[in-house]
Amino acid sequence: MRALLQRVSEASVTIAGETVARIDAGLLVLLGVFPSDGTAEIDYLVDKVLGLRIFADGDKAMNLSVKDIEGQVLVVSQFTLAADTSRGRRPGFSAAAPPAVAQPVYEQFVAALRERWPQVVTGEFGADMQVRLTNDGPVTILLER
Repeated sequence: MRALLQRVSEASVTIAGETVARIDAGLLVLLGVFPSDGTAEIDYLVDKVLGLRIFADGDKAMNLSVKDIEGQVLVVSQFTLAADTSRGRRPGFSAAAPPAVAQPVYEQFVAALRERWPQVVTGEFGADMQVRLTNDGPVTILLER
C-alpha cells in the first residue's frame, strides 16, 4: 500500500462539475492499493497519517499532527501510485490491485481512519476526479508498507 500525503491549506474533489468533497487545513491522502494489502498495511498507514508531525507549531517547527491542529483529511483512491515506469515510456499498472480487490481495502482504510478521526472525507472510488489543492509548505511525503 502506498499513500502520498500532502499537507494542504485546502483541497477538493470534483466529479462531473460537482464538488463532492472539500477540506480546509489538513492532509490530502492519495492511496494506492496492491493485491497483497490488508489489515496490517491499513493499521500502519492509519497510524502514520494521523500521527505524523508535519504541521508547524508556534516556533514554525514541524511538531504537530493533523489531529493536533484539528485538521481534516481528504482520501482519494489513486491506482497510478502503483505505476511501473521501468520500461519504455508508457507506465504499466499491473502491480495495482484490480478494482474488485482494491475497493474493499480502500473502504476499510477510510473506515479505520474515521474510527480514530471523524474529520475524514473522500473522493469516489474509480471515478474520473479532478483534485484541486493548495500544498502548504510544500510538504509531500510518500508512505509505503
